[in-house]
Parts: sequence; structure tokens; C-alpha cells
Amino acid sequence: MERREFLTVAAVAAVGRSGREAGGSADSRTVQQAELAPAAFTRRLARLREELRRRELDLFVATPSTNYSYLTGYNPGRSERLIALLVPAEGEVVIICPAFEVERIRRATPIADVRGWEEQDDPYALVRDAVRSRQRGGRGALEPSTEYHAFRRLADALPGWQWTDGTPVTERLRIIKAPEELALIRRAVEITETAMTATFAQLAPGMSERDVARRLSGEMQQRGASGGGLVQFGPSSALPHGGPGGTTLARETAVLIDCGCRVSGYTSDITRTVWFGDAPTAEFRRVFNLVHDAQTAAMELGRPNATECQALDRAARQVIGDAGYGQFFTHRLGHGMGMDGHEVPYLVEGNTLKLEPGMVFSIEPGVYQLGKFGVRIEDDCVMTEGGIEVMSRRPAQL
Repeated sequence: MERREFLTVAAVAAVGRSGREAGGSADSRTVQQAELAPAAFTRRLARLREELRRRELDLFVATPSTNYSYLTGYNPGRSERLIALLVPAEGEVVIICPAFEVERIRRATPIADVRGWEEQDDPYALVRDAVRSRQRGGRGALEPSTEYHAFRRLADALPGWQWTDGTPVTERLRIIKAPEELALIRRAVEITETAMTATFAQLAPGMSERDVARRLSGEMQQRGASGGGLVQFGPSSALPHGGPGGTTLARETAVLIDCGCRVSGYTSDITRTVWFGDAPTAEFRRVFNLVHDAQTAAMELGRPNATECQALDRAARQVIGDAGYGQFFTHRLGHGMGMDGHEVPYLVEGNTLKLEPGMVFSIEPGVYQLGKFGVRIEDDCVMTEGGIEVMSRRPAQL
């Protein structure tokens, strides 16, 4: 890379260096060592039972999914063979699975009661026996991504039960992050920042978006995490979910990278937009600083247990709208993060949920002018008792 090209991305590199100095090394030898202890899942199951009782529900059922993993520490994956987690409001937790999977699941989860069914057997008979040994009839909540076929078989096996969508239950459990979860998210943020910095430093004319995306994933792997993201050059950056493609990099153009990684099941999500070349155009500088101001307005507004999600969206949107670019801000301000890259809470008009301490979310305003370029700045935040804390390291204005 020529010196003048390197200087264009030097600010991004400086941010990454300061992140390493403040947060410690993120090399592959240390980054994945922190795992959640069995006690974390005991607490989660206890909270689930409290939530069931509060909602006057008797049973929660989950097949392999993010929520299953959240409660057990392991996701064995779905197939045509039933694996189901049964959590009663009162009583012991049971996992139903194929007999040949019993040992694998016992080794991977802290749940002791794992019951296997043979290939020639009906697994739903085992479910019926497990549930009826505690109660005949009741109200059950289904994990929201449960397949329709599994639901129908479950309903046939338990005809005296009424079933409801378990989304309110699981969302309430997962929306407040425990300290051990925040630690994993922070580590994912650190890896993402340093990998992104290393990738920006390697930009050179003629590289394709796919080339850069591969390098980005490699940088994350070197730091012990799996991940990747969107890489968009020039006009492609005006597509909020575009790329990467075969477009090659030329000097004097915008480069947008939106990426994240996963550490022990927890994600990050950061976007940076830079100018690759001698100096940004006046319009790019104006739009970049406008997006930065919109992000600042939202970050400074947030107060725990008082600020609604939609208020942050409105604050950022007003800054961009007042500058005449409102039509180019085409998506919500942000989304929650945790075990899923996108989860509650969503910072969007109409969401009156008040942000509470422990809620993690992105703040990512953007301006997208088709045929020209797009600018998005995305940082990962957590609501604390004192207001919004930005876990990533924001770039400076131009």
C-alpha cells in the first residue's frame, strides 16, 4: 500500500491500537478460554421457571435452537429425530433425545435427566410420559422457532394441553445480559475491531470486495474467533445489505465494512466507513460527520429505565432529517445483540420499550445515496445505571 493510501485509513488503525492497549491482547491463545460455568445455566433455568409461574404457564418446550442453547449450554442441531428440552414450572428438567445421543448430550450440558428413545420407538410417547408424571393437562409455552410438524406431534401426544408462543418468555430472559455475557460480548467487540483495523491496513487498488472479505475472516480466525461481514466499495456502499462481490477497489472511493465475530456463542456487530485515497471529498466529509452527529445524539439521550427505544431512533433521524438527508436514512437505528446477531431490543419507531441496565444494542445511523456512496457508523452499546456505554471505540469526525 502506498503511503498516501495508508494515511487515509490510519485513523481506523489508531483506534484499533488503542483498543488493544486498553483491553489487553486478543490473540488466539486467550480469546476463547472464557466459557460459561454450569451455575450460569442453573440460574437461567431458575429464572425461566419464575417467568413461567409469573405468566401462569406450566411447561416450556424447546427443540434445538438458540434458546435451547441459552438454557443448556449446547445446541446439538435439528434433524428428523426429536430432541426436546422440557422445563416444568415445578419439578426436574428433562431432555428427550435419541438413545445414541444420550451420552453426547449428557457430556455437553449440566442437565442430569436425559432420556433416550430407540429408533423404532415413538419419541413423543416419552414426552407424554415425562409430562404426565408431573401433571395431566396444563398450559405450555413453545420455543418460538419450533417446527410446525413438531408442534402438531406434541399437541397430539398431549391433547389436554393448551399451547402458546414462548417468545415473550424467551425474550424477557435474554434481553438483560449477565456480567459473564457482557464479558464475552466485549471480547467479541475487541476482536472485531483489531481484525477490521488489520484488514483496512491491507487495502490496495485492484483488490475485490470478496478478497477483502476473505482477509477479514482470516484476521478474525487468527484471533481465535469465527466471523466475517460485508465489504462494499464506492456505489456499492449505498446498499445497506449489499456485497461483497467482484467489484475491485480504486483510489478515491468510499469503503464500508460491516462485520462481527462470535466468542463462546456471543456476537459483535461493527461498521466503519472510510475514504480510500488522498483525501475525502467535501460531500463524503459532510455526510460522514452528519452520521457521526446523529449517532452522538442518540447515545447522549439514553437514560436507564426512562428512554424508550423509539426515542433514540427519533433523535438520530431528526439530526439527519434536519440536514436534508432524511430520505437516505432507510433503516432502523439499531438492534439488540447477544447470542443472535439481531435480537431484542430494536431501536425503531413504534417500540415503546424502555431501555434497562444490561440491554445490549447497536447504534448505527446511515445515509445511503444510490449511485454515489453510503456511510454507516455502527457501534456496540450497553445500557448501564449511568446511561449508554459504548463498548466499541468510535471513530473521530473527519
